[in-house]
Amino acid sequence: PPPPSSSSSSSSSSSSGWSHTPTRATLAWLFASLPLVAWDTGYVLLRPHTMPGGALHWPVWAPYELYGRVDHMYGFKAWNARAGFTGAQGLLNLVESAMYVAYLWAWAGGEGAGWTGRVAGRRGAGMVVVGFAAAVMTLSSSALRELSIRHASIAISCVAEAKATTTANAPNTTMPSWGP
Repeated sequence: PPPPSSSSSSSSSSSSGWSHTPTRATLAWLFASLPLVAWDTGYVLLRPHTMPGGALHWPVWAPYELYGRVDHMYGFKAWNARAGFTGAQGLLNLVESAMYVAYLWAWAGGEGAGWTGRVAGRRGAGMVVVGFAAAVMTLSSSALRELSIRHASIAISCVAEAKATTTANAPNTTMPSWGP
């Protein structure tokens, strides 16, 4: 017998077995976010050519000039320091996006047309696993970036506080000037 129907509106049990139908919100999110992620990933992985002064900067990645000054991970500061976090995240974004495209591809090949298509059987089950894994990657990379920013802020604050404390409590060791 087919497995019991879940309480989610995105999966159901039918006479032909289990099937999955993505919600309209899920599909809208993917169709809106995938081009933006592709744009961002392209900027990151094609640096320095996409940065100001690079051959590919204008017009596609021109908005990143300001963004690179605000978020140093995208700007020259991190690039010149050879910080690899942003590039590594860009490579993972490629994998994540490929998984979302596979999810959409499975949906597009399912029964029905347009926003109401459902995917049944092994294909539907595989689609759910791939979509879930990609969603976990999205959540993990977002959490990692946020934690990285917060950790760096805490570390910078601790170093600044340690310097201030050390400087305030240090004896005056400056040498007198003997020359002209």
